[in-house]
Amino acid sequence: MKVPPRLQSLVEEGLIDSVVRQLMSGKEAMVYVVRCGDETRCAKIYKEASQRSFRQAVDYTENRKVKNTRQARAMAKGTKFGRQASEAAWQSAEVDALYRLADAGVRVPKPHNFCDGVLLMELVTDEHGDAAPRLNDVAFTPGQARAHHATLLTEVIRMLCAGVVHGDLSEFNILLAADGPVIIDLPQAVDAAGNNHANRMLLRDVANLRHFFGQFAPDLLQIDYGHEMWDLYQRGVLYPDTVLTGRFQRKSGPVDVGGVLREIDDANAQEAARRVRMNAAG
Repeated sequence: MKVPPRLQSLVEEGLIDSVVRQLMSGKEAMVYVVRCGDETRCAKIYKEASQRSFRQAVDYTENRKVKNTRQARAMAKGTKFGRQASEAAWQSAEVDALYRLADAGVRVPKPHNFCDGVLLMELVTDEHGDAAPRLNDVAFTPGQARAHHATLLTEVIRMLCAGVVHGDLSEFNILLAADGPVIIDLPQAVDAAGNNHANRMLLRDVANLRHFFGQFAPDLLQIDYGHEMWDLYQRGVLYPDTVLTGRFQRKSGPVDVGGVLREIDDANAQEAARRVRMNAAG
């Protein structure tokens, strides 16, 4: 196919030999299947902020590191330079998270390069060598649902041990590869220790997994691993091989009304995003 303009510089640099086809167009990026020497990879082209349906909420960008104080001040003021810096930070967040998580043994696509706002990474494939489907496109038996749910809980634990919370984990950004689920789409990933909203985001990620797989194995709906996971992390006793019990005694105390309202807002935003994705898939 004709080389998209955003990929032309990568072709000229010799990072890409040819573009095979468009793989998908998501809420924050377009992804193409490309050839790089003897390998088939994917190229993720990030959309401009004005074209994305996923907003850079303050909750996600809190405590993200930038190169210098000038950038930080410009980003806070919303100047043109600041908006450009915010875009760069938004894109590099996924690149940084992918390298960090791959080093920690988390099942994410292997990153290869990041150039001119394009992320080159491994193409995740199914047992036939085709691009792997998203979980929302697959039906499972109760046994398969329980197995994949357990696998993904382990991956979330590994992510948390590496200091990362996905922040938008759902059936729409997990691929089913030949050897099991692979987590994708990490530009909204947050620092578990440095972001005050990380706890809430982790609980939501874990709840999304429970609700999705609970459609196929209803017994999963009765177990809550999120609070136990975060409690172990906060106490410094969460490890990549930690086995969760599914039992956690919540502390009683004043209700965080602001937190409840944010959860409601998040749920409404996620439902709106889900409808956009379903319409796009249809």
